[in-house]
Formats: sequence, structure tokens, C-alpha cells
Amino acid sequence: MPKGVLPNDANLPPYSCMILRPHRSRGALALVLLLSIAACSESTDPGVTQPVELATFDRIQATILAPSCATSGCHSGGVTGSSGGLALDAAHAYANLVGAAPGNLAAKADGKLRVKAGDAENSFLVWKLMFHASPAGRDYGAPMPLGGQPLTNGEIEYIRRWVVAGAPRTGAVVDTAVLADRTRLDPFAFTALARPAQGFQMHIQPFTVQPNFERELFVYDRVGNTTDAFVNRIETKMRTGSHHFLVYGFRTGTPALAIPQFNVVRDIRNADGTPNYINMIPMAYHVFFAGSMTPVSDYTFPAGIALRIPANASFDLNSHYANKLATTITGEAYVNLHTTSQSNVVREARTLDMGNTAISLPPKQRTTMVKSFTVSAPTTIFLLTSHMHKRGEKFVIRINGGARHGEIVYVSENWEHPLIKGYAAPLVLALGEGLTSEITYYNETDRTITFGLTSEDEMGIIFGYYY
Repeated sequence: MPKGVLPNDANLPPYSCMILRPHRSRGALALVLLLSIAACSESTDPGVTQPVELATFDRIQATILAPSCATSGCHSGGVTGSSGGLALDAAHAYANLVGAAPGNLAAKADGKLRVKAGDAENSFLVWKLMFHASPAGRDYGAPMPLGGQPLTNGEIEYIRRWVVAGAPRTGAVVDTAVLADRTRLDPFAFTALARPAQGFQMHIQPFTVQPNFERELFVYDRVGNTTDAFVNRIETKMRTGSHHFLVYGFRTGTPALAIPQFNVVRDIRNADGTPNYINMIPMAYHVFFAGSMTPVSDYTFPAGIALRIPANASFDLNSHYANKLATTITGEAYVNLHTTSQSNVVREARTLDMGNTAISLPPKQRTTMVKSFTVSAPTTIFLLTSHMHKRGEKFVIRINGGARHGEIVYVSENWEHPLIKGYAAPLVLALGEGLTSEITYYNETDRTITFGLTSEDEMGIIFGYYY
């Protein structure tokens, strides 16, 4: 055995009473062994409290989940009272992780569980901690912990080995020496997104995010196309710390006063964290065009399908960053609009826009508003997302009519950062069929809240792509 190296601690009893030292004689060695055996005998006296090795999951809970996830405010507060409906406090963490389906529908559709015992590759928790790209075209959301430093390489490996070992609730199954690796990924290393060979690039220039602050901003910019263009692939990239990057158009008939000035940064929070309602006004007229919650995303439309963007088009670019560090970080985001020749387009994609304006939420109550929509022609939907304001708790979309009537095809529980869900097998709706929005709101105020344009009012809109 090399000098200074002890056997793997998984092969030794905890706090082993065996003392290893070099000795000059057999007699001396025998004496030491006898003394060691005597000491062990004394320490195994039933009246003496024995040290107990911490179970691997208990160590994960105490040293990783509690400080990095539960006490951060993101994953605390009961079974469903936290981000993504995932509480990671000691009372709920194990049950909420092991064998549980993820809230992210893309990961769920890919067969992942939050923790799949024995299978790290299909454990969504491992993906969320790794800070690497999700599979092409799959939006797995931002890496965790959002706005903070990645876990150390040792902590991530310790969790990965626990998963591979079967993710047991009790028992020490991973060598704690793994935790000695305190190196971590540099989360701020960033390279620009290369321009598309054919198409257009839009860019939110680098901006600062002050310590312990969430900054969300918009920049209205021109695409740069002088003729109609057909977009069949959308690629995004953003610096670490971003919760989402979204690209919006404006509804037909939007008042001129609601159209922002070009290339002006519009924050929706003032420097003290209070809302900037003036800068929120254009949000009421937005129509979703593209976006991602994953640092690197690359979505290709089904073969022969493309979105037409009219000549001289402009988009409102939206970036949201969370910084939980004590130092300033930098935000930045890119989107590439890859284009194809019109001759390659078999079907022209359109933006789905189904909204409920008949919203009335009594004070101090939880209310579910249901609205059904029908299509006026056979419709094939290949992407869905949603829009509600801050009283929205859960947005469910069901199929309305036909053989699949009532089937849930979309669920999002985050009003600020709704799920963007693409469908490998598109949703085909016949004439007269449609979609139903089923939205649960909680109005904690003393007034009735109705449909309106500000974040103090409410909305309920289904967005998506179809042909």
C-alpha cells in the first residue's frame, strides 16, 4: 500500500479503532494489536454509544439539497409549495425524487424520472445538475441551482453514484472520498453562437445582473429581412443564469403606443425590485414566436414545414436572469432563424392564439376557468405553450371533441416561464374539434380580478404552432 494511503473507507467500519503505524519488532507489534483488540472490545460495550455512519441519502440531503436547493427558496415549503411543484426539504425530498415523474413534460416524454433508481442517464435530477445541453430539440429547462454556482464535481458524482447504487433511502453506498473533489464547472465560460449559413441572427447584447437580483428585460429589434423569409429551424444560446429567452411578435391591430422603440432595453423591474408597469404594457399584445428555457436549444420544424416572417419583420426579444451570487454576473442571448427556400415549403406553419377574455376571479378564492375552442378546418398542432399572469397556478390543455376528448396534452405550473412543448407525433384535430384551456388561479387580494393587460389583471391564452 502506498505511503499515506488508507483502504477505501467503504471497506472499513466507521471510526475504525485499528491504528496503523510502523513497528520495529514482532513483540511490539503483538502488543499494539492486543491493545487495539482491547480498545475495540471496550468500544463495543453495550453501554457505550457507537458512532453511526451517515446514510448516503441523508448526507445528500444535509450537505447538498438543504443548502443549495431547499433553503434557497426555490424548493421549499411543503409537498407542492415550491418551484415546479418540487419540495426538497427533509420531510419530502426522497418521496418527491425517487421514482417520481418530472414536471418537465419533455423529460417525462423521454422516459425520465426525477431519480430513476440504478439509471443515472434517465434520472432528470442528474441532467439538471450537469450544466450540459439536453438532447437536440428537447427543452429540459435551466440547469440547477438557478442563479447560483454549479455543484462541485464531487457533489454531482456523489449523487450520480447514489443513483447508480439504486438510490436507497438508508445505508451508506457511496465512498465519501468522492466529495473531496471541490472543483466545479466554470459557469460563465461562453462562446458566441455562430451565425447561420442561411438565415438571420438576433442578439441581446451583454448586460449586467446585480447581486441577489432577478433581471428581466426586453429589446425590440429588426430581423433584417427585406423580403418574406421562411424559418424552418430555430436555434438559441444564452449565458449561464438565464431562466428563459423568448421571441415575441405583436398581434394584428396592436395600438401604435404599445409598440416599443427599437433597440431600447426595457426592464420590467426597477433597480429596487419593484415592477415597472410602463415597460410591461407591450407584453399584453405579444404573440409567441420562439423560445427556450435551456441554455442551448436547437429546434427543427417537421420536414416541409416553415414559418413565414414578412419582409422587414421585427421581434421583441425577452431575457430573464436570476443571480443568487454575491457578485455581478453577465447576461446575453442569441437566436438564429435558419431559413429555407419557399420551394421547399410544403405547408406553411401558423401561430396558434386561443384566448379566454371572460375571466372573473372572486377575492380570497381559488378558481378554475374553463374555455373550449374549436377549429374551423382540419388542424395539425406540433407545438404548444401557454400564457397567464401571476395569479395563475396551473395551466392544463385538453383535447376537445372526437375520440380523444378530455385527454390532457399539456400542463404548466409556472406563469412567468411556461412550458414550451413540441410534439414528435402532432396533435391532429378534425373540423369541429379543438382544445380546452383549464386554468387554476388563486386570487389572494380583496378585489375581483378580471381579464386585463397588466400583471395585476389576468389572462389565459393557448399559443402554439400548427398547419
